[in-house]
Amino acid sequence: MTVSATPAALRPHAEQSFAEELAALERADSRTRPPGWRLSPWAVTRYILGGTLDDGTEITPKYIGSRRVVEVAVATLATDRALLLLGVPGTAKTWLSEHLAAAVTGDSTLLVQGTAGTAEEAIRYGWNYARLLAEGPSEAALVPSPVMTAMSEGRLARVEELTRVPSDVQDALITVLSEKTLPVPELGTEVQAARGFNVIATANDRDRGVNDLSSALRRRFNTVVLPVPDSVEDEIDIVSRRVAALGRSLELPEVPASLSEIRRVVTVFRELREGATADGGAKVKSPSGTLSTAEAISVVTNGIALAAHFGDGTLRPADVAAGIHGAVVQDPVSDGVVWREYLETVARERDGWDDFYRACREVSR
Repeated sequence: MTVSATPAALRPHAEQSFAEELAALERADSRTRPPGWRLSPWAVTRYILGGTLDDGTEITPKYIGSRRVVEVAVATLATDRALLLLGVPGTAKTWLSEHLAAAVTGDSTLLVQGTAGTAEEAIRYGWNYARLLAEGPSEAALVPSPVMTAMSEGRLARVEELTRVPSDVQDALITVLSEKTLPVPELGTEVQAARGFNVIATANDRDRGVNDLSSALRRRFNTVVLPVPDSVEDEIDIVSRRVAALGRSLELPEVPASLSEIRRVVTVFRELREGATADGGAKVKSPSGTLSTAEAISVVTNGIALAAHFGDGTLRPADVAAGIHGAVVQDPVSDGVVWREYLETVARERDGWDDFYRACREVSR
């Protein structure tokens, strides 16, 4: 499926936003490409991790983390096993899934969004009921799912939040992944997967137990666990890059980059997430929320909007205080206690954090 971005598109698809990089990689890529792939596995990995091509083209990193994790994910897609990206919220599962699909087939839009209400038709196929009633079962009345379309065209289908999908609907994938075929008994036919077809699914570590995958389905996937960023520097890099990209997309007024505030937000989130201060000198309680990298990006982006529209154009502690409070205090009672304790025992005592402490105390009243 080809989708063209409109001038007003708030968030173009990966293959649209990075079309020039993908084209440059395609020109420079002389390595073997699996059937149906736009790029070789080497070029897909270079697109994800970034680097400089021989002609000087800069490929921006899409994922900052272990190279081996990306290599295993890409290699999996070149086999007959589907790929399951597993991790806690905010570990870039959806982001990586989209960019893998964009690099492999040039189309990241064949997407099934998993929810508790996802029906089997979203994975198999549905019907145009007006035509079905008027004409009976026919190919014209059949409405293919993204998975069926990917099978017939030899592309990648994406299934987001697989563990949120009801178990009986999940199992509709078993025949697709094992036999590489999708029967259509109403028409007495089937759709056989063209070479290049595969599935990328994502699942949230925190959702295990909601709708666990059956052992039969799990065996059809190669599971790649996406960890949280290894170091504070990696997380700062991720937040800085994504905030800059979001600012351009949203056309926010220019606000001078404030690595000190980004570092502070990331530090607060990591300390609360890990239950200890960065120097290991003190234990802290963890709140009920995840405090993911994605939430840190949201807090900083919102702070930049506040600084640009209602402040002096410089990102300050007061601009991020409300966002941090909202991310940390999900439960007003238990999380409120955790946050106040952190402010009094850590933030208040830390050199250079006076303005941040006062701003957070003001918001917490």
